[in-house]
Amino acid sequence: MTVATLQGAVRLTDWGVIRASGDDARAFLHGQLTQDVLQLDEHSARLAGYCSAKGRLLASFVVWQRGPNEVLLACSADLLAPTLKRLSMFVLRAKCKLSDATAELPLFGVVGGDVPAAVWGRSVVGSADLIRLPDAAGHTRCLWAGAEPPPAGPLLDAEAWRWLEVQSGVPRIVAATAEQFVPQMVNLEVVGGVNFQKGCYPGQEIVARSQYRGTLKRRAFLFDSDAAAAPGQELFTSTEPDQPAGMVAAAAAAPDGSGRFAVLAEAKIAALDAELHLGSSTGPRLTPTALPYTLPAAA
Repeated sequence: MTVATLQGAVRLTDWGVIRASGDDARAFLHGQLTQDVLQLDEHSARLAGYCSAKGRLLASFVVWQRGPNEVLLACSADLLAPTLKRLSMFVLRAKCKLSDATAELPLFGVVGGDVPAAVWGRSVVGSADLIRLPDAAGHTRCLWAGAEPPPAGPLLDAEAWRWLEVQSGVPRIVAATAEQFVPQMVNLEVVGGVNFQKGCYPGQEIVARSQYRGTLKRRAFLFDSDAAAAPGQELFTSTEPDQPAGMVAAAAAAPDGSGRFAVLAEAKIAALDAELHLGSSTGPRLTPTALPYTLPAAA
């Protein structure tokens, strides 16, 4: 779908920030997340997942280093409190303090304008951090984290930002989808959110097995719909009306006023040969559209 050029900034009230500070902050997070946090530097950010012992994603983060002993993790606001509580249980004797930094560092989504040159690059603007996210539908996107809002400019509609988020194909785990997906089921490793060379983390054995045994039967795909969808909503086919074939990870209305919706959903790869429907086998039909990246050949 083609839309007119979007530009501007919007306060991301559905995002929050966890701060990890202390001498052991990076080492602690390195042992908890799917990403190599020890190799972070102050000029870049990374995507990461936080898994249960069963390899299911409890949360996903944009992670960056703000100082020698400070790491910030941007995540879905509805998962911040339980994630902060769970992570804190495992700090034990590590020199790492975890806290909610959302009030101090509110997040804004910025579309267009001057951005760091590389995707996942970090730059400092005044007292704020600017993190370049993957482009979406031909638009550059950034996260702005700072007490001061972005420079004056056009206001971006929150739904337009969410539409771009869906179009990027990069999953953000929310409360409705927590513990539903192994990282590969939502393409997290394809978009750089899993490091298979780093050490252990909760669920690592299951994530690695899914990667190397070639048994993955589900992936995330982009769809177009004429009906609204919501994270956690199940997908069905007419051939197996009583058996869910997938789940919505994210969805948003198109900003062109067409009444269409973009949907990022996890689905059985085999189910793509049939028509997929929202909510039931007779629900609104989902029409596959192209992802902005290539899935491994096995998918």
